[in-house]
Amino acid sequence: MSCIGFVVHHTREEAGALVRGLAVELAAEGHEVRLPLDDAATIGLDGLGTADAAFPDGLDVVVSVGGDGTMLRAVDLVAAKGTPVIGVNVGQLGYLTEVEPEAAGASIRRFLAGDHGIDERMLLSVRVQRAGEPSATPATLALNEAVLEKTPLGHTVRLVVELDGTFFTTYAADGLIVATPTGSTAYAFSARGPIVAPGHRALLLTPVSPHMLFDRTLVLEPATELRVTVQGHRPATLSVDGRNLGELREGDSLSCSAADVNARIVCFARRDFHRILKAKFGLEDR
Repeated sequence: MSCIGFVVHHTREEAGALVRGLAVELAAEGHEVRLPLDDAATIGLDGLGTADAAFPDGLDVVVSVGGDGTMLRAVDLVAAKGTPVIGVNVGQLGYLTEVEPEAAGASIRRFLAGDHGIDERMLLSVRVQRAGEPSATPATLALNEAVLEKTPLGHTVRLVVELDGTFFTTYAADGLIVATPTGSTAYAFSARGPIVAPGHRALLLTPVSPHMLFDRTLVLEPATELRVTVQGHRPATLSVDGRNLGELREGDSLSCSAADVNARIVCFARRDFHRILKAKFGLEDR
């Protein structure tokens, strides 16, 4: 029998009801079902809760039930183990979720029967080096982006960028976004970055409201080691796929490169990125 994990949106009752029903069905078929502790408590399945650190151990598949934010959280929990993720869309049309709620059970069974494909997506490996510290923090993985930007009530920040150990320039800006192709349709898009099909491998460096003439996105090779260092007394806030990781102060730096592992997203048909773009941006009638 298989071990199936669920990651569920915390405020959408439809998501919780769907997971409760699927958990009963799958357990009756002899499968093991587990959820992260917070998810299990939120939807009333406390007995199936597992600590985040142990959640991916031995999982055959993870089912994300919610929207793109839930999918990002699921990928964060299991990507390092190479666990495939099925995205069930409960809410608005997303870029990452593929399965509609009514097809969730059938999709899980198709996966278990081997009737599926795997869409490999590039991840960022993100590390923080504190000024004066001998080593960087352990890597954090990101499917969409790492963002270093001014604090909520702060002014513009000065961020020194190095590419493969060589100085590139110093940005005076509200922030910098380091995105994957998957993340090109997220925050980077709102900062006027390019849309890049998610099958590519590249690092996208996009400034947010730069106070300088150079305001274009850099599209870099995935092997590039990109380093951003805070210059001056104004701190910057670091977030990775929407998770706040704290402040970086003068001399602290952020390093980004392509991760050694990919996000593995389950697909049941060829995923038409162009069709999703057209639907998302209302281009169908033009």
